[in-house]
Amino acid sequence: MNQPISFKKAIDILHRTKCSSGVIQHCINVSSLAVKVGNKLNSKGVRVDLELVRIGGLLHDVGRSKTHEVSHGVVGADILRSMNLPLSVIHIVERHVGSGIPADEAVKLGLPNRDFIPETIEEKIVTYSDKLIEGDRKISFDEALTKLSNEFGECHAIVKRFKQIHSVIGE
Repeated sequence: MNQPISFKKAIDILHRTKCSSGVIQHCINVSSLAVKVGNKLNSKGVRVDLELVRIGGLLHDVGRSKTHEVSHGVVGADILRSMNLPLSVIHIVERHVGSGIPADEAVKLGLPNRDFIPETIEEKIVTYSDKLIEGDRKISFDEALTKLSNEFGECHAIVKRFKQIHSVIGE
């Protein structure tokens, strides 16, 4: 399906799947930041589909309606597949966790044996924006990096992938 999804429909999906009000607010904030990042990149000549970023940001955590585990991206993608939503949105949801997860790590985490690495600029923008929204507030790249480093260790692959996305997206 390639039919665009409206903001209202995306919010309705979050409510129908029984996402908490905190998750919904987080998704709205991620979507808003992702659009700002996309606008900034567009102004620098990088072609970004702002509607895809808006809707992908809104729906990125739909899987949290069922679980708050690392599998929430895969669960969310399955929910959206069952609704026959566009693959471009499904990929954002599936690939945003952990700044992306390669197949070998995915298997160790109990996920399907495939890559969950953000590929498109829109996937990278939502992934990046998600790390810069903590609850309902925006944090800086340095704060997000410190948080990830403290949680996983400075040399962990998640930290490296976050830095790599930052080098592509910028602040």
